[in-house]
Amino acid sequence: MVLQRLTLIVLTTALMAMSQSQAPKRRSASPPPAADAQPQEPPEEDLSPSEQRVYVLNPLQAAKEMKIGEFYMKKGSWKAAARRFEEATRWDPNSADGFLRLGEAQTKLGDDKAARAAWEQYLKLQPDGKHAGDIRKKLGQKTTAASGK
Repeated sequence: MVLQRLTLIVLTTALMAMSQSQAPKRRSASPPPAADAQPQEPPEEDLSPSEQRVYVLNPLQAAKEMKIGEFYMKKGSWKAAARRFEEATRWDPNSADGFLRLGEAQTKLGDDKAARAAWEQYLKLQPDGKHAGDIRKKLGQKTTAASGK
């Protein structure tokens, strides 16, 4: 009988302690936002990757982005390809091939202004490159004037 009472007291005490420890959690929940309250800014981790990353020269990462961009170009996913080529040029700003392919992807997307900017950067990096003549034709530049001859 004493053992039963002792067990009952211990159980009752444990249940009360548990209910008291859970009660503040329920009471501390934030109230629902007011109807006229302004939405809060998203936390910093919700920012786009380009806003979070600090780019330093990394040719290996640029090569990886180029490879993935080529995959997307073959697949016909122009937007994804353009993002990857843009990433490649951020990791390696001297990547003439990155700017060349970025221009091609931007053309497929119909963004002629962005394509032109990418191709102009390509010509700055490789004025006598393999594709320089074709790019100058696309840009409407004369070959001799653009290469400085």
